[in-house]
Amino acid sequence: MNKHFLGDTATLLGRSLRHVTRSVDTIITTAITPIAMLLLFVYVFGGAINTGSESYVNYLLPGILLITVASGIAYTAFRLFTDMKSGIFERFQSMPIARSSVLWAHVLTSLVANLISLVVVVLAALLMGFRSGAGVLAWLAVAGILTLFTLALTWLAVIPGLTAQTMEGASAFSYPLIFLPFISSAFVPTDTMPGPVRAFAEHQPVTSIVNAIRDLYSQQPVGTDIWVALAWCVGILVVAYVFAMNTYRRKIS
Repeated sequence: MNKHFLGDTATLLGRSLRHVTRSVDTIITTAITPIAMLLLFVYVFGGAINTGSESYVNYLLPGILLITVASGIAYTAFRLFTDMKSGIFERFQSMPIARSSVLWAHVLTSLVANLISLVVVVLAALLMGFRSGAGVLAWLAVAGILTLFTLALTWLAVIPGLTAQTMEGASAFSYPLIFLPFISSAFVPTDTMPGPVRAFAEHQPVTSIVNAIRDLYSQQPVGTDIWVALAWCVGILVVAYVFAMNTYRRKIS
């Protein structure tokens, strides 16, 4: 059964990846938009924002990476919605394949596409002056956090992808996720915010994830931030996975 599942998932993953590579607008939106935001904030607003001795591109990059993922997973919901409406799910059900492989193919496609976008954004940041003395372990830790974050949001995206009634509704859920980093430590230190906003910013998941990545890049002690970040990512992942799988079973039953 495991071999059957893995083979089916690999085949369907290839199908989904081919669709992504043929969609130029998807590639442009997921990679170029975060780079445009990086350019805007570093070269237009960066001079007016005081983050201490750290260069603003170094301070900003972790938040832009999370926005890259949040914008990228909207296409996961869109692709699932398209498959649901085209009737291909029903066609797959009539074939001798593992049913869960259909969802996992979409999830892994999202992971691959978003990791490519993240690499492109980091390369752009390097050209803009981003520098890090972090070692291999720190970079691997950042990659691990971003992978968990991507998987968590992707499984979250599966739910509207399966349940939305319109194409716009399938991807619109990502808008709050894209704007969430703006009310966090991603762009400015939270101690510059007024009381209620600061309280929200310091206790939402993006802040701990951003702080952990920023500390890893700058070779600073991560403290409890990394554990809080991992707890948020794993918690969202588990809850989203359970709801997504239950929704999928109801849809195909």
